[in-house]
Amino acid sequence: MWFIVLLCCVPNRNLKYHLCVLQFILMFSLNSEQDSNVWKDLFLAYKTLGVVFGGLVTSPLYVYPSMNLSSPTEADYLGIYSIMFWTLTLIGVVKYVCIALNADDHGEGGTFAMYSLLCRHADIGILPSKRVYAEEDPLLHSQSAIARRPSRLGKFFEQSITARRVLLFIAVLGMCMLIGDGILTPAISVLSAIDGIRGPFPTVSKPVVEALSAAILIGLFLLQKYGTSKVSFLFSPIMAAWTFTTPIIGLYSIVHYYPGIFKAISPYYIVHFFLRNKRQGWQLLGGTVLCITGAEAMFADLGHFSKKAIQMAFLSSIYPSLVLTYAGQTAYLIKNVNDFGDGFYKFVPRPVYWPMFVVATLAAIVASQSLISATFSVIKQSVVLDYFPRVKVVHTSQHKEGEVYSPEINYILMVLCVGVILGFGGGKAIGNAFGVVVIMVMLITTVLLTLVMIIIWRTPLVLAGLYFVPFFIMEGAYVSAVFTKIPEGGWLPFAVSITLAMIMFGWYYGRQRKFEYEMTNKVSLEHLGELLARPEVQRVPGLCFFYSNIQDGLTPILGHYIKNMSSLHTVTIFVTLRPLLVAKVDQSERILINRLGPNGVYGCTVQYGYADNLSLEGGDDLAAQVTSCLQWHIQMDTDGRQSPEEEMAQLEAARLAGVVHVRGKMRFYVGEDAGWFDKIMLGFYEFLHGICRSALPVLGMPLQQRVEIGMLYKV
Repeated sequence: MWFIVLLCCVPNRNLKYHLCVLQFILMFSLNSEQDSNVWKDLFLAYKTLGVVFGGLVTSPLYVYPSMNLSSPTEADYLGIYSIMFWTLTLIGVVKYVCIALNADDHGEGGTFAMYSLLCRHADIGILPSKRVYAEEDPLLHSQSAIARRPSRLGKFFEQSITARRVLLFIAVLGMCMLIGDGILTPAISVLSAIDGIRGPFPTVSKPVVEALSAAILIGLFLLQKYGTSKVSFLFSPIMAAWTFTTPIIGLYSIVHYYPGIFKAISPYYIVHFFLRNKRQGWQLLGGTVLCITGAEAMFADLGHFSKKAIQMAFLSSIYPSLVLTYAGQTAYLIKNVNDFGDGFYKFVPRPVYWPMFVVATLAAIVASQSLISATFSVIKQSVVLDYFPRVKVVHTSQHKEGEVYSPEINYILMVLCVGVILGFGGGKAIGNAFGVVVIMVMLITTVLLTLVMIIIWRTPLVLAGLYFVPFFIMEGAYVSAVFTKIPEGGWLPFAVSITLAMIMFGWYYGRQRKFEYEMTNKVSLEHLGELLARPEVQRVPGLCFFYSNIQDGLTPILGHYIKNMSSLHTVTIFVTLRPLLVAKVDQSERILINRLGPNGVYGCTVQYGYADNLSLEGGDDLAAQVTSCLQWHIQMDTDGRQSPEEEMAQLEAARLAGVVHVRGKMRFYVGEDAGWFDKIMLGFYEFLHGICRSALPVLGMPLQQRVEIGMLYKV
């Protein structure tokens, strides 16, 4: 392949990288039985260029322009390149490609996916209602009893509510920072590319550049509804052109300006850089960190593609492309030390300036896609775990469960991205804000990944420490440097993250209080029998589907309903929608029926995966499926009080009398005697609850069959 030929021509090449590439090639060539899977992975690897790696591979557009350099020298540029090379190698290759991509949660990646993974393997979730059925995980069934026993660290988190809350806060902060990254990446990428038009045409004003950038981003966000697959198929050729052309220009620049650039791979130049520049060198870390921007999106976008495809694409094209492109930029700047303000377009040879401008502009659009897709993924994960207000999540692919799209989030991102461009204007100002979120998310990933190693993988503490200590020190140094940028624009991602964290915490607090009330006041089967035995309670003809969120017991709204209506339908089925952390649930296991004791009262659990479509093509189809399963259950289970024939006749008569779908809505009533904290938090939760989507998916039941029962819970 072209990248092997190019790197073989370069001195001081990375032997480890060559070995990794050869490992992939040998693995696929020796396994002839998996040729079809190889071609599928290669095609997926090609498609990842259009979605996953856009932000990472286009970082040369804005890294050098974002640095606050002052009279740089050759030694400074060699030190900067050495820092960028080892940052890409250690964080990109070692941390993400070799380690983090293995910490997926059923194919999903990102900080919240790791938190979900920890919650399933240890009892450390905060909301018990959403602890997601670890006993049904096939992986856990295949483990030995010793492996399934909680580790000492896992026991510590299980026993300490404070530690569990801190862990939740870390996961929430990582998700919020990633969304902040999703706002800034499109803005800085497109603005930096379009700004290249001012090189040949200095008369073009900055407002014109900003307007063009905003228009391009609006068009990109309008394309999101068509799904990642269609977008990536359209964008991948563009990114392939960028990934191929920039290292060629880099090689030309190396040969033409500074053939010995790869001597900077030696860590000696990093040490010399910091000894020479001291405090200023430390502050420049805030600019060099942008070379790895987009690496977290590579992990968060895991649900859109496969791990093998992402690894293949990164090692075979993205990594060598970045190494050569930054080498070429640095070689040019060594001979033109004051051109760092336009470090990309200045190093492009004049004959290919305009073709590269077109490619760069299109590539910047693609770069925006990686963080947009990652934002959709983390929002979906947090909604499933009930840590974020319910928004519409659309699965845009029948074959890949991780491909999702959220219209509300999409348009909010669009407004914020356009606002950043028009508000900040210059790419340097956005770069100041950008570096803060990039490295904060990576530091959080390091912490969570260490917990996954110890609690789930049972990695020895020494090996886990060998991972945690160097990466925590390196990323901690980056964090300390980017914090100096907060007054210069870094406040923006913090403001966005704090706002999102407040929304998530307000939602979490309200859901926790609601769950505590429901579990305290749930209706037991004995109490249900007592309610139905009252002389004033009548059993009216009809078939009722009563929806409940409680797995163990019946919702308190049922007691409220019977006391006020003094009736219950002759056949009542309590339906609980149960999300499982699997892609799809087999049709034979999707609907589970059981008797609840009183005559004509049944429990029904509808299980579904995060890729299942619960719009069952009409309420009649849902009723028909549940009724069919109930009929089969009646015929197979002879332990009922009635004969199977009597139960079947009762069910049919109830169905003919009419079908009704009852949904309860419990709201908080914050009284005057409530504390100020409850007044604020529960009032905020009620506001969020009022504007978010319904807890029940739109099952398509006829409007005339729907009934909503309200209930107030006084705090």
